[in-house]
Amino acid sequence: MSSLIDIFLHLDKHLSLYMDEYGIYIYIILFAIVFCETGLVILPFLPGDSLLFATGALVAAGSIKLLPIYIILCIAAIAGDTVNYTIGHFLRDKVIAREKIRFVKKEYLDQTSEFFEKHGSATIILARFIPIIRTFAPFVAGVGKMPYSKFISYNAIGGILWVTIALFAGFFFGNIPVVKDNFSIVILGIVVVSLLPVVFTIIKNKIAAKKL
Repeated sequence: MSSLIDIFLHLDKHLSLYMDEYGIYIYIILFAIVFCETGLVILPFLPGDSLLFATGALVAAGSIKLLPIYIILCIAAIAGDTVNYTIGHFLRDKVIAREKIRFVKKEYLDQTSEFFEKHGSATIILARFIPIIRTFAPFVAGVGKMPYSKFISYNAIGGILWVTIALFAGFFFGNIPVVKDNFSIVILGIVVVSLLPVVFTIIKNKIAAKKL
């Protein structure tokens, strides 16, 4: 566990080491991580925003080429959500019947469903910037039978926006001395800020439950 935390907090250093060790295969590794984080509902804990930010910093440093990785990550984000939507579609009956699905936490599904009720189809775009919700939103869309033609448009817009903002934030700010010297704090800050909507929702629900 400690090694995983270390990797997460020092993504820039670890990615740089992986780049030296695996060379061009780092593109495949980054594709796989983003794809799994968005495409497999059992892996919401994989790094998302922080990984894109750290990757952008490596691009600015010249370790990774901008256009190839930008295209690769956009494809990974869109393809991941598409797979997740499909999984939700096939597991729809089990979810509706409230059957227990292994490795899928019910509270995450409930939180995402509430997010959908509040924001509608725009959830597919907004969820890109919120850990956990990001992984479960396409799954819930598949369960709810959102038309695929509608889903794919929101999916593409959200995926491209997410990659563009997070990657280029790292590109422009990741190598600024104060950011580079305090990268762990910046990564934690990104996680905390992105999790705030989830925390506020949980607190709001608990307060509402006490009033009943």
